Amino acid sequence: MAEDSLPYINAPSYITKVLQKIKDAETPPRFSQDFLATTLQMPGGSPRPVIPFLKRTGFLATDGTPTDLYKRFRGAQSGAAAAEALRNGYRPLYRINEFAHDASDQKLRELVVQATGAEKGSRRVGSITASFKALKAFANFSTVAKDTNQEDLNNDQEVVQEASLQTSVDGIKLGYTINLNLPPTSDVAVFDAIFRSLKEHLLR
Repeated sequence: MAEDSLPYINAPSYITKVLQKIKDAETPPRFSQDFLATTLQMPGGSPRPVIPFLKRTGFLATDGTPTDLYKRFRGAQSGAAAAEALRNGYRPLYRINEFAHDASDQKLRELVVQATGAEKGSRRVGSITASFKALKAFANFSTVAKDTNQEDLNNDQEVVQEASLQTSVDGIKLGYTINLNLPPTSDVAVFDAIFRSLKEHLLR
């Protein structure tokens, strides 16, 4: 897989098998071909392309070391971690359509064609689409949205609390409402920046 291409393997069923086995096996110091063959019991050359796939999607570091995302995938945050991995690996698709994971099979193929410039009926497009769907099967985007919304609520409450403290110190009793039109994003950093700016410029 070229570094500027969308991640895929020609036998996407191995993505499903490896991810399922990762959940049950202990986290290795390094995810190597030997670990794949012995611990995960998937010998031979066919499963090996899953390793670079896991690197491209953020489960593994470039040296094969399991990342925090890998560890989260094995635990209670499995669905959210898989969703993050999908966005990591297929960022070009999400630049075109932020809800690429909700696209129909036909629309997904069209997104892949648009992102890669490959022929719609090519094997490459088919493999990319199938690999995307194999990883998506483990993803839970509703969990991601729920977590993000909760953090937004916490940030909002923090702003209100600081506003009350500021007016109390000044001895001035003021009532005001701040209405925000938040952007449609699951990136918590965006919300952090918005509320931080409110604190710095409006609540002092």
